[in-house]
Amino acid sequence: MRHLSLSCLGPFQVTLDGQPITTFKSVKVRALLAYLAVEAGRPHPREVLAGLLWSDWPDRDALVNLRSALSNLRRAIGDREASPPFLLITRDTLQFNTASDHRLDVAAFLGLITLGELPGLEEAVQLYQGSFLEGFSVGDSAPFEEWALVTRERLARQMAAALHRLAEGYEQRGKYAKARSFARRQLELEPWDEGAHRQLMR
Repeated sequence: MRHLSLSCLGPFQVTLDGQPITTFKSVKVRALLAYLAVEAGRPHPREVLAGLLWSDWPDRDALVNLRSALSNLRRAIGDREASPPFLLITRDTLQFNTASDHRLDVAAFLGLITLGELPGLEEAVQLYQGSFLEGFSVGDSAPFEEWALVTRERLARQMAAALHRLAEGYEQRGKYAKARSFARRQLELEPWDEGAHRQLMR
């Protein structure tokens, strides 16, 4: 069974069976994979995906580009050899298969945040190696850039809330060194946060 690992919190990295994938033919193939993996909760119409990545192209040409990108993506991630496959493909839609053998740091991060327990929150903040898709850009695809920005800001807010909860939780337990470390990290991310400054002073 093939294992696909995707890291989006920080620089975008993809490995297959522990080896970095180097056969993506363009940044848009990587962008397609990132979008499908993060937005895996629903199937995506091909027309929407084509518009996301080739918004300035005529519809027919954008769909041709999407077909070409999908073909390269499937080869790069070994989709045809994976069981179950990483991608669920129909004539009209594409979707990342959450039942496939994969790991996505964003999904793990959100799952731990949702539980809200201190050990899980600690694990979540360790997964946050940097802002979402740090340094990754598809300059001629404004819709993709807008999606990435909105997602980046949402995840950053959740990270800040987790750090605040950790600092507060360990302060209440009298574990002041741990509380300080999380308050400091929150200030590294958001130096203007007055609540984190107050936590650190306490």
